[in-house]
Parts: sequence; structure tokens; C-alpha cells
Amino acid sequence: MEIKIENRIVGKNNPIFIIAELSANHLQDFDFAVKTIEAAKDSGADAIKLQTYTPDTITIDAENEYFQIKQGTLWDGKTLYELYKEAYTPWEWHKDLMEIAEKLGLICFSSPFDKTAVDFLENLKVPAYKIASCEITDIPLIEYIAKKGKPIFISTGIATLAEMEEAIKACKRVGNKQIVLLKCTSAYPTPLEEVNLRTIPILHEIFGTEVGLSDHTLGISVPIAAAALGIRAIEKHLILDRSLGGPDSAFSVEPKEFRAMVQSIKAVEKALGRKTFDLTPKMQQARDYKRSLFVVNDIMAGEIFTEENIKSIRPGHGLHPKKIMDVIGKQAKKDIKKGTPLNWNLIDF
Repeated sequence: MEIKIENRIVGKNNPIFIIAELSANHLQDFDFAVKTIEAAKDSGADAIKLQTYTPDTITIDAENEYFQIKQGTLWDGKTLYELYKEAYTPWEWHKDLMEIAEKLGLICFSSPFDKTAVDFLENLKVPAYKIASCEITDIPLIEYIAKKGKPIFISTGIATLAEMEEAIKACKRVGNKQIVLLKCTSAYPTPLEEVNLRTIPILHEIFGTEVGLSDHTLGISVPIAAAALGIRAIEKHLILDRSLGGPDSAFSVEPKEFRAMVQSIKAVEKALGRKTFDLTPKMQQARDYKRSLFVVNDIMAGEIFTEENIKSIRPGHGLHPKKIMDVIGKQAKKDIKKGTPLNWNLIDF
């Protein structure tokens, strides 16, 4: 189904909806956040996405083994609370950032991580929501968001097929079918061999939802490839300068890379075209250079046509090459100069 988010439609026969993820790339600097939003606009994004949580709405301040990050990630050695304290976007920024995005012509929405964040975002009249990968199993939260009646992007980064189905059913159970499932791998950065882009059309077949991509690989090759597989949306982390660091810097792209990604995706969309074998005007024009039968040596009236004096060559103004055996052995009706396209009027039957 077509999903409308402000002035954009996400769905078949519409341009891919391109989302720049701000995440923690503001580095706790409001001006830096504003410049990143401006860069998103300049780079061709359709939307900027925020994350709405505080350390206390997403976890607790505890240091026991359950809260230590130690899975070989970029953030090992920190507690969850420490990571989220560094990464969260201050709530007092949200209104101003959304107004700035709106003035630039960008759609601005967010990922809420608890009900208080949803209520906060509702007051700001966000046009859509995203369910982050690790929240896909929080069915009460998903239902609470879905009840708002707005489009929902659901990231599948840690989910089994059964968990994806449960999340989708939760939305539909409260009357919300405006779902875009985002193919995602929750590895930061994501190794290419773990992306599995071939599952994109399969997800659409299984669930019947629109499908997009939330990408955490290095570079921009994966989003470009995904564009050829029918995605309806792409989300990519944007940072002004990776060298400045930050929790998500390693798998974020800079504005020049984001711009190149957008341009390449648009090029792929053009190249995908339609399911048709009709010849385009350019193809029709090029048919002038198909092979056909030509006289390749001067021929006198009454002379026999042979494989030495007529041949299948370019361009395509003579008889079809398959007619050559119908002509061989026949006589020329009149004198024919070399370079004349062969036609039935020149042949004496």
C-alpha cells in the first residue's frame, strides 16, 4: 500500500524515501546537530531522523555484568547507561531541530524508546515513527505507537521472522497498516557477508508490507545495490566529519558520501525502468545499424547473385539477412552499384 508521510508517498512507483539518521552524531553540540541537518538537505535526503530517549528511559544506571558492553562492539568497556548518556539527543533540542528541518523542506521524525517519548513526540506532531531494532520485541510499546495512526518504520536488526510477524500483527491489531519493514543487521559496522540483501523481496512476499533498508555497513555500496531490489526507503547514518569521533562515527557517512549515495540511488531507479520489452526511441533509432543484405560489388543486369556480391552487413536498410538464400542464384533485374541496399525490386524472379 502507499504510505503518505507529509508530502511524500512511500511505496511502489514512487522515489525511494531517503532518511538521514542523526543518532549520536551531534556529539552533544546543538550547533553541530543543526549543521548535520543542513548537510542532510544539501546531500539530497528526504528526511532526518532523531532518537528520543534518555539514559533513564532506555536502561538503568547499573554496573553489574548484565549492563556491561562486552560483545566485541565499538562500545565495549562501557555500561549501557554510559553509552546512552553520551549518545542521547537532549529532548529540549527536539522542537527547534524539527522546526529547522521543516524550514529546510525535510521531514523530521524519530525513534521513541518508551511511552513517555511517544507522548513527547505526539505533542511535537511528528508525522511518523520508527521502531529501533532492539525494541521490536516490545509489543506493548509498538501497539502504543501504532495507535497514534501514523506510518511506522520497523527495523528488523535482531528479529527472527516470528518476531517480525508479531510486531506487524501488533500494528494491525490496533488498526495500523502503514508499515515499512526495514531490513537491518544489528552489527556496527555490519560485515558485508551478514547483510543478505536477497531477503528484501522475500520479506515483501512474506509480510506484504513495504520494505526498506536500515544500513550500517561501511560506505555506500549496499544501499545502491538494495535500490535494485525494490526497497521503498533507505536509512543511513550521517556525520559531518568522522574524524571527530562519537559513538556512531565509524559506520556513518560524511555529506559527500551521502550525496554520492543519493545520486547513485536515483540513477539506479532510472535504470530499473518498467517491465517492458517495447523498444525505446533510442533503440528504434539504433535499429538503423542492424545487419541487412547489401550489394558489395558492382552487378550488371542479368548477373547472378552470389555470396560474393551480396552480403549481410551493417546498416539495416536492405532485406532481412534470413532472406539471403531466397536471393542467391537469382538474376539482377538491372545494373546495381556497390553499396546499394538489396530489395525485391532489384531481383528478377
